[in-house]
Amino acid sequence: MRFKCLISILCLTVVANLSGAAQAPVVSPSIPNIVFVLCDDLGYGDVQILNPEHGKIPTPSMDRLGREGMIFTDAHSGSSVCTPTRYGLLTGRYSWRTSLQRGVVQGFKPCLIARERPTVASFLKAQGYHTAIVGKWHLNFLYLDPETQKPIQRKGRHTLAPVGSTIPDGPVDRGFDYYHGFHHAGDMKGVIENDTVIAHEDEIHMLPRLTQKAVEYIDARAQDDDGQPFFLYVPYGSPHTPIVPTEDWKGKSGLGDYADFVMQTDAGFGEILAALDRNGLTDNTLVIFSSDNGCSKAANIPALAQQGHQVSAEFRGSKADLWEGGHRVPFIVRWPEVVQAGSRSDQLLCLTDFFASCADILDTKLPSDGAEDSVSFLPALKGEPIVSTREGVIHHSISGHFGYRMGKWKLLLARGSGGWTSPKEDQAKRSRAPVAQLYDLANDPSETTNLYESQPEVVQRLLAQLEADVFRGRSTEGSTAKNDVKQIQLWKSGR
Repeated sequence: MRFKCLISILCLTVVANLSGAAQAPVVSPSIPNIVFVLCDDLGYGDVQILNPEHGKIPTPSMDRLGREGMIFTDAHSGSSVCTPTRYGLLTGRYSWRTSLQRGVVQGFKPCLIARERPTVASFLKAQGYHTAIVGKWHLNFLYLDPETQKPIQRKGRHTLAPVGSTIPDGPVDRGFDYYHGFHHAGDMKGVIENDTVIAHEDEIHMLPRLTQKAVEYIDARAQDDDGQPFFLYVPYGSPHTPIVPTEDWKGKSGLGDYADFVMQTDAGFGEILAALDRNGLTDNTLVIFSSDNGCSKAANIPALAQQGHQVSAEFRGSKADLWEGGHRVPFIVRWPEVVQAGSRSDQLLCLTDFFASCADILDTKLPSDGAEDSVSFLPALKGEPIVSTREGVIHHSISGHFGYRMGKWKLLLARGSGGWTSPKEDQAKRSRAPVAQLYDLANDPSETTNLYESQPEVVQRLLAQLEADVFRGRSTEGSTAKNDVKQIQLWKSGR
């Protein structure tokens, strides 16, 4: 089973050759290595190639990927905050189907991904891949005291598990062969390798550490002569807080610490690309670059705007919001064997779609008990329309407010941003704003004109589809599924 896709490709080639010299040979891409780099709180407009007019932060490595691959202009994270997006990326399932109905997790609790649930990592591992994660997990796990082997209790925001603490339900128990990183920003000082806390060190060292470990992993896999493909997931903790560019990067941007940190993150990504180049792995490695949500208010968005930099480009809002700036994210794909360099796609996709895309690439069926909200974007990589049994994409904010996107229409079940940007829900309610919002993104990508009251038929159509996708346990066709909780409240602010 390990290399069955490669065998299938070889068989197709043999059949084509036996059928006659006049027939052109079948040319198929080989099984790719996969590298997925996920930044933390990087806004769509923070990538200069995506925001050429109002992107003032130099991002040469991200821009390089855009020139050498395909830029997706309408890609969305599964949520406008961290934990839910990471859950969706790894499981192909929206996080609000679990007990996490709003916000993010804080660690020191059982893993949000159930032990029996398939992940992209466990799926690829079953297909013969070596799997690794280098970076931020933020999906909960337990720490066991090194002496008593009892779970350690979280006593404050920055609780650190002692060196030697072990983790019974972390990434290496959810499909990954190797893990090096940390749980989340609040305990970034706790360095973990595989299932053990190995060190405590200042947060400023984490970004360089992750880059070094990702490069070391690529070098090590390249030296193996067994031909085993690998999946490397690099969820950077930057440019999320703590915003700590190292001394050699401070002042580089001329725009402040956040922009400096973005530049340092870009340079780290560049080292990963260089490692692929150096080892001759570029042509047959699928590289995906994205972010878990929009830019955070911690970046001091108004100060950046005064200097001409728009973190969300033309889009409204930022991290935590239902507006586009909260969840429309950079999504750039390079795979030289398949993707045309310098190409662009305006097709709608979600980070939950990574799982189904991997299965499609390997010509393998998805697990029947997983990836309920995942659709393959492989056709888009070939310049073809995405074929989907899903009607639309569901959006979700930090406060648990829902939105639904279908074609050009976007319905928000919130009066305000649903997140941190003004007007927030209470402000919008006091101003007697409509109970919900509807936007025509084809003509109003900045979400300036609310059509909720003037387009009741569109509202009802999107609302009915949202309800169906939420309550039947999946948004794609497939075997019967259930949410992990009995009740999911669609209207968080009443009607």
